[in-house]
Amino acid sequence: MRSSSLVPLLDSWQWQAGAACRGMASAVFFSPPGERGSARRSREQRAQRVCGTCPVLDQCAAFAQGTDQPFGVWGGLTERQRHARATP
Repeated sequence: MRSSSLVPLLDSWQWQAGAACRGMASAVFFSPPGERGSARRSREQRAQRVCGTCPVLDQCAAFAQGTDQPFGVWGGLTERQRHARATP
């Protein structure tokens, strides 16, 4: 019998079970179409406050960076902040 290098997906996502945002509306973390300016900053700041209390903040940020998440607030970082960290 061959050994498989496949890992159950649950192992990759288990950290989310302890997330402070679990069960919250995704609209807090992801912008609606056309959102700009102060409305966007206000929503992002609200999301970042939730992230600031999260016990899995580092795992979330690492997941977003590692999978190149293009949208939303992940691990307390906006898409602009993640992009800035990834750019040398």
